[in-house]
Amino acid sequence: MEVLILVLSFLILLGIGVPIAWSIGISSLFTMLVSIPAMPAFTTVAQRMATGLDSFALLAIPFFILAGQLMNRGGIARRLIDFAKTLVGALPGGLAHVNIIAAMLFGAISGSAVAAASAIGGFMGKRMEEEGYDKSFGAAVNITSATTGMTIPPSNILIVYSLASGGASIAALFLAGYLPGILTGLFLMIVAAVWARRKGYPVGERSKLKEVARTFLDALPSLLLLVIVIGGIVVGIFTATEASAVAVLYCLILGFWYREFKASDMPDILLHSVSTTAIVMLLIGTSMSMSWIMAFENIPQQITALLLSVSDSPVVILLIINLILLFVGVFMDMTPAVLIFTPIFLPVVQEMGMDPVHFGIIMVLNLSIGLCTPPVGSVLFVGVGVAGTSIQKVVKPLLPLFIAMIVALLIVTYVPGLSLWLPEVFGY
Repeated sequence: MEVLILVLSFLILLGIGVPIAWSIGISSLFTMLVSIPAMPAFTTVAQRMATGLDSFALLAIPFFILAGQLMNRGGIARRLIDFAKTLVGALPGGLAHVNIIAAMLFGAISGSAVAAASAIGGFMGKRMEEEGYDKSFGAAVNITSATTGMTIPPSNILIVYSLASGGASIAALFLAGYLPGILTGLFLMIVAAVWARRKGYPVGERSKLKEVARTFLDALPSLLLLVIVIGGIVVGIFTATEASAVAVLYCLILGFWYREFKASDMPDILLHSVSTTAIVMLLIGTSMSMSWIMAFENIPQQITALLLSVSDSPVVILLIINLILLFVGVFMDMTPAVLIFTPIFLPVVQEMGMDPVHFGIIMVLNLSIGLCTPPVGSVLFVGVGVAGTSIQKVVKPLLPLFIAMIVALLIVTYVPGLSLWLPEVFGY
């Protein structure tokens, strides 16, 4: 009975347009009101929201959000694009490859797919159109490649998964994300090259070694952020939370060094960071209350028993979980999806002997695809808006790129070594 009330109330609230954070919180409250009196129900939901946010690891999220805002204003995107162009500009569909590599680098540095789609798309859209690329194709490439930064560290969503999983190592998750993220980017580049060759898009000139060296040195301070943050965590110099504060300080110094923003820009940067943090934290708080209620009602155990009764084959069960998450990603943002479905599916895969770190990468890679799909796909709307086109026009070039992302997801799902090799090398 409680499960039905939780699911139906949540879906009805979403259907009538209630924001997802409020839908999660209100449906959780409705479910509690069925089980216990009103005052304890209100108190329990509020208490679980507060307890869910009482985590030192979560302090990394506002710092990484602020670091992403500083990078978005600090001229980092342009330098990464220039460097990427010297590397792959001469390949078939060269500017599409530039977009993908720059988005991977910027998304990894900023930890935000929306920031990557906005910053890289803002620079690359006009440049690709000027050189004869179709506007919808450029938008599709930008939208899909921006999501790779959710897997390549440092990534806020991997920190959220660590919390939801009950303590999976953040350092191990960060290391595990590299190869799957790069693999996804390579698959997108293959599709872009085939599409560009079929459409006869122009090929750029091969860059001289001197130009490669110049653009690399110009982008080096930005790229060093990855070395400082991830290297510091892996070596044990600081925790992920401390690394996020270091990232803010480094980005602040870099922005003033590049002279891309002034002290007068800081209030606006801080305001954007605070508003984004507030949204994320409200989602986390309400999602944690729903996760607690599901645990209280033994929903994860029931779903575990149900899935294991369907089949005893790990291949089949993982395929079912992936299909469910792909469906969920279409209608739900990544943060609540990770917080709600990790406690449901993690016991299932652990029962089959899967490492929680491996499953975390599968989940994040899977839900990243949902960022590119309506009706909730934030990256889709940002990418279309930046490109000045429509969703209808972007759908056709998006489809082969979607297929590439799903193929990469299946490979990562069934080849655990792609996710676990680097953590094992560094002793995690």
